[in-house]
Amino acid sequence: MKKSATQFVCSECGNIETKWLGRCPQCGNWNTFTEQQPVIAQNRRSTQRIADSSLQHLTSVEDVVVHKDFIYTSNISEFDRVLGGAIMHGSATLIGGEPGIGKSTLMLQVVASLKDKKAIYVSGEESPQQVKKRAQRLSLPLDKILLFNNTNLESLIDIITKEKPDCLVVDSLQTLTSSDLTSASGSVSQMKNCASDLVDVAKAAGCALFLVGHVTKDGQIAGPKVVEHIVDTVLYFEMAETGARIIRAAKNRFGSIDEIGIFIMGEKGLMPVADPAGFFLSKRPRGTIPPGISFGTVLEGSRTFLIEIQALSVPLNTSGYPRIFSEKIDSSTVSRIAAILERHAGVVLSRNDIYVNVAGGIKVKEVAIELPLALALYSALTGRALPANLVSMGELSLAGEVRPVGFSDKRMKGALEMGYSTLLIPSSTKRLTRKAMYLSCETIAEALEQVSRIHETL
Repeated sequence: MKKSATQFVCSECGNIETKWLGRCPQCGNWNTFTEQQPVIAQNRRSTQRIADSSLQHLTSVEDVVVHKDFIYTSNISEFDRVLGGAIMHGSATLIGGEPGIGKSTLMLQVVASLKDKKAIYVSGEESPQQVKKRAQRLSLPLDKILLFNNTNLESLIDIITKEKPDCLVVDSLQTLTSSDLTSASGSVSQMKNCASDLVDVAKAAGCALFLVGHVTKDGQIAGPKVVEHIVDTVLYFEMAETGARIIRAAKNRFGSIDEIGIFIMGEKGLMPVADPAGFFLSKRPRGTIPPGISFGTVLEGSRTFLIEIQALSVPLNTSGYPRIFSEKIDSSTVSRIAAILERHAGVVLSRNDIYVNVAGGIKVKEVAIELPLALALYSALTGRALPANLVSMGELSLAGEVRPVGFSDKRMKGALEMGYSTLLIPSSTKRLTRKAMYLSCETIAEALEQVSRIHETL
């Protein structure tokens, strides 16, 4: 019998070569190839799907039966929002985040909160005793948590077929192993094949599957990118400077990827934020703000968030070259807005170093924040504080024009509901019927004139 040839698999992207290479031609990373024995597909028991007679013949979509409990909530509002509204039977979700950010805590809370549903928590990184201590610390109902302390693929498939759970949480993806594969747990082949087989079985059984994954130094889920194509939803945990945990969907077949969930870590675990609209605003006495502060709006899915943009302008350093320090807003955006201010409004920023930040630690990419960013830079340079109840929105063109932005009505409504009664908007934006002080502008120069007039009347 001819011996199977050895293959070399890239640990970053899963690329397979017949010989060892110093650099992967697929992803470009160095020294990532490891030697593995090829898998003989016909000998793998785990690839056998659960037979379902309803899937073995052509069916009209009109004749497909959707049961009333096909979709159910996790009873954790912010988590349901990111998933697309609820958990769906047969769905597969990959959850990634930095160590200690709260992935295991949240999934244990989800398992415990599923009422009238059979949910199993598969722990591959913690012992049963450790899981119990965590659940006790979070004051979770211990009798609601079914624990399985085994991450062998074949054992998990048996559990799904015999117990028929509504939900299965695997913590973590890197601990999955199959007896048909010779590579170690956490390798590309183990993760790719185990995830694929487990998703197939879970979908056929109608079990909602959650896979917890670690992230690399670059913030990406460790392992091959092909795992993201296997699952239906990919969620990423982020941590804001305030300590809040933000869950954002990078992929979602059942809902929008624009929704975010905001949690605060407390003694009882991750708790949804009660007032997300104003969560990213600094707490200070109403009516007083220092120079360099402006307020804008961002949309995340169906919700409007108010944000505080902070700017600081100081004389040039000894090198004589202006520098821009900005992490939450792209530095190229800050540089462009500064150039527009200098060219079209006479606000000279090229002789100063610029520092820009967004309160709360949220990263912002929307064009709607360009006008409030310009106002913050102007306020920082002149040392004159903006009106404390002013919220602005608008995109700036290179010609100095202030252009309208999408969903202006939602943005204005959100600002007014938060108690901000003065709105600086592009001239072409339709005003709401609500009572408020509307200031309109067509250019950045007009916007600064409107702000100056308010100062004169105060």
